[in-house]
Amino acid sequence: MQNTIALVSLSAIRRNAVRLQRAAGGAPLIAVVKDDAYGHGAVQVALAIEDMVAAFAVCNVAEGAALRLGGVTRDILVLLPPVTEEEAARAALYGLVVTVSSPYSARLLCRAARQRGVSFRAHLAVNTGMNRIGFRPERVATACRRLEGSPVCIEGIFSHFYAAEDASAREAQTALFRRACADAGRVYPHLIRHLAATGGILAGAGLQFDAVRPGIGLYGYLPVPFQGALPLLPAMKVYAPVVQSGKFTGGGIGYARATRAYGSVSAVRAGYGDGLFRRGLFGAEGNLCMDAHVREGGLRAGRYVCVLDDAAAYAEAHGTIAYEVLCRVGEAAERRYV
Repeated sequence: MQNTIALVSLSAIRRNAVRLQRAAGGAPLIAVVKDDAYGHGAVQVALAIEDMVAAFAVCNVAEGAALRLGGVTRDILVLLPPVTEEEAARAALYGLVVTVSSPYSARLLCRAARQRGVSFRAHLAVNTGMNRIGFRPERVATACRRLEGSPVCIEGIFSHFYAAEDASAREAQTALFRRACADAGRVYPHLIRHLAATGGILAGAGLQFDAVRPGIGLYGYLPVPFQGALPLLPAMKVYAPVVQSGKFTGGGIGYARATRAYGSVSAVRAGYGDGLFRRGLFGAEGNLCMDAHVREGGLRAGRYVCVLDDAAAYAEAHGTIAYEVLCRVGEAAERRYV
């Protein structure tokens, strides 16, 4: 077999969940498993921690449906609102909790409910400053009054920090969120309120509300401003096979002219087609090819070598974040669970 292999430790993810919940003062977890659990495999991760969490969160209806088909029974919140009636109907079919984020999504859900004879459980998204999705706080009261008595039952309300490490921005967003919760609570008095993701959990007390939404922390990494704030265990290591080794004969390393002499070199079956970055990989000589890279030294053909064990360090070297590295590499690899 010549695939890259991602070994995913489900026990590490469980331990990370425990540490995050302790950091959140025991608040229930809405575990974020969107984008195939950041490349770790959403169904396998969800089943491994289902007994530890209150609910899961995904990006879209298709992801939620895949969890249901995989045997997940906990509540599944779809963080982005449906954009078609067919998508909304599919959410109802699989018993997903949908997001209402605008007058458009509210009308779409009401229309889909009437035409298909279904009802929706929903959370209200509030835009407190990230300016991605959500009602403006001053519009929340009107939105709730219009939805009252409709087939769209609002059970929760949420927002998202755009800079959890910035105390002034965090405080401003929290104040807006509290205002929105109070307005919504006059119509729906028993809402599940959630604001903090991984960064918010680590930003301090008073942000937990009724639940927290850890994402990247589950997989062993922290947002850059919070690195080192909590001892987490990276859950994924990626390995690739050596396909050939031999004496260096001069010339190039991959597509580039060699800048020095080598004794022997080895070709490893992992390149930028596997989600790695072309310009450099720890242990590689020169740029990566699409499906391979060259390492110094004579390695035994068929042996598997680790090509990624620290997504944060690799991301920093390439001017990005661990989230992107994990999604790219995890998607391309054959995943095995330990």
